[in-house]
This record gives sequence, C-alpha cells and structure tokens, in this order.
Amino acid sequence: MKILAIETSCDETSVAVVADGIIKSNVVWSQIKLHAPWGGVVPSIAKRAHQERIDGIIKQALEEAGVKRADFVAVTVGPGLAIALEVGILKAKELCKKWKTPLIPVNHLEGHLLASAPDNEWVPALGLVVSGGHTELYLVEKIGRYKTLAKTADDALGEALDKAGKMLGLGYPGGPVIEKQALLGDVDSFELPMPLKGREGEGRFSYSGLKTALLRLIEREKLGGDLSEETVQNLAASYQEACFEHLIRVVRVNALPYLDGNIKYLLVGGGVIFNKRLREKLNELGEELGIKICLPGKGLCGDNAGMIGLAGYQKALRNEVVKEKDFDTIERLPRWSLEE
Repeated sequence: MKILAIETSCDETSVAVVADGIIKSNVVWSQIKLHAPWGGVVPSIAKRAHQERIDGIIKQALEEAGVKRADFVAVTVGPGLAIALEVGILKAKELCKKWKTPLIPVNHLEGHLLASAPDNEWVPALGLVVSGGHTELYLVEKIGRYKTLAKTADDALGEALDKAGKMLGLGYPGGPVIEKQALLGDVDSFELPMPLKGREGEGRFSYSGLKTALLRLIEREKLGGDLSEETVQNLAASYQEACFEHLIRVVRVNALPYLDGNIKYLLVGGGVIFNKRLREKLNELGEELGIKICLPGKGLCGDNAGMIGLAGYQKALRNEVVKEKDFDTIERLPRWSLEE
C-alpha cells in the first residue's frame, strides 16, 4: 500500500511517500526565511510559496521513494491556515483524479501524535501536542478516537516562545534562539509567576501571563540602558524554564486520573519537541509517572508529510477514504478539533 502524503497547513511545504506504514521519502521545504522579516507567518506569502514549490516537491518525493504513483493520496485538511491548506487539498484532488485513486483527509494533530507511536500494541495512551499553534493533552482511546484533557486558553507554547524571542530582540522563530540563549543563562536569575498554580486540574494551559511578566522584566532591566548579553541569556533561561515547568505541571495533574495500569505510553509531537530541555523534563515526568515517553525522530518533530502519511495509512486500514464522486465534500477545516 503506497500513500503519497501532502502537508501545507502552515509554512512548510512537504510531500512524503509511505509504503505499508514505512516512510520511504519525506521532503520538507521550509518558508522560515520568507516570513522572518515579518516576525511571523504571513498567510498570503505562505500560500504563494506553497503554490510555487509543491509540484517540484511532489516530483522529488516520488523520485526518492523510487515510485511513479501511489495507491492513495493523503492530505492535511486542518487545522491550519485556510489558504495554505487549500493549496495542498487542491493538489491532492488533482493527483487522485489523475491516478484514479481515493483521497484520505487527515487531521494535522493526529499526524503529530502518530509520528511518535511505537510499533507494538500501545493503545490506550496519552498524547501531547506542543507546537506553534497548539498545546493540547489527549486521551487516546484508540487510533481515531481522542478525548481532550487539557488545551491552551490563550497562546500555544511555541507561540509564547516566538513572542519572547521577538521581545528579546532575538529574531524569528523564537524557539530555537531562546533555547540557544537559555543554555548560556541561569534559570534562577529571574522570578516569573507560575501560571494557574494550584489550579492545574482545570484542564488548560496558559502562557499570556508569563509573556506579560517577561515584558515587564525586560522594561525594568532596560531602565539602565540596553540589555546586556548576560541579561538576555538569563531572561531566556528563566522564561523557558517557567514555560516548560507549567506544561509539565498541567500534564502531570490531568494525566494522573487515567494512569490505571492500562496506559503505558505518552505520545508527544510538535515542533517544540526539538528542544532538548523539554525532552529532558518530559522524560523525567515519564519516570515519575511510570510511563514511557514516546518522542518523534528529528525529521518528524515539525510539520512534515511523513506524519500525515502515517496517519493516512491508519485511516486507509480502517477504509476511511473518499472516492472521486465525493471529493467536493472535502474542504479545508482550519479549526478542526481532533475530537471531531
């Protein structure tokens, strides 16, 4: 079973080929340099870049996999930027008609979760997505059935790091530059408030208060002039640690009621998982709770079509595919919940 997968939900144009659940190629073209001058993703720029690159990336993915066509085409239909999603969906329909193959609509968040799924029997499990647009904890009852245990009330974790990078003058995207500076700083240099302290069981993450607290610290430190290199490093370290500690606290409290012995895994996905400090804290949490933390390989952390192909493969096994006569029912779903 060969699946060509397409991912255009935000600022990565990606195409992969998955054969019998194994990734044979996974080509990702990032638009970061195009959006960096604006300090964030510009939807119109993202759409145009997807349109310009997608045909070449499809060709490259097929060549790397050593195939000329596929039995199915899987595509991200949401959540994401509507006009970016549209590019991938239209191309997927075009290929399906050309190859006379079924279409598999995939939820981007399910792709992130399944990117780290172990090969052996693993459900039920817990799932955590931490990315630029999402910070959500799930109960994975089985593949295709998810229950939200906690979600962000405001900024997602990746977004909170991006905004901190901008406030500190470190550029975009903020996650990698914050991590780099944090390695050189002291996490105890500045005291930041812990969001929802004592109320972690409310089932939500919140980063707006931390972001405001960082801004006030920056303004206070600037009273004596521009921030020194050491101050920037210490602010980055303190802020990053507070962000991650809040995440761990909410995951711990909301996971505990479901750890009845049947759940042995926490699947983690999303671009923020590139961060080594976050991986350390999650592994420590896993040891504390007695569950295995499943982290995706480096090529499957950020947005990529490989994970969409893996999710598409599972949907194909369940015959959750769409034939050509029903292609018009497949539209972009920019706010598609994983529970739906």
